Amino acid sequence: MHKFGKGFATGVAAMIGVTAGVLYSFKKAVVEPIESQEQKEEENRKKSQRKAGSSHLG
Repeated sequence: MHKFGKGFATGVAAMIGVTAGVLYSFKKAVVEPIESQEQKEEENRKKSQRKAGSSHLG
């Protein structure tokens, strides 16, 4: 029974590690590129609004 407890604890620890790795890689591969693209779009929108506003002043 002692071996079972060690094996079970090792398996649980390994599963937690694998899950953390999968979530981290998903965040790096999917979430961060989407967030950076949204940030670029927001910056471009702000720039275009400033240009449009300044072109109607004169």
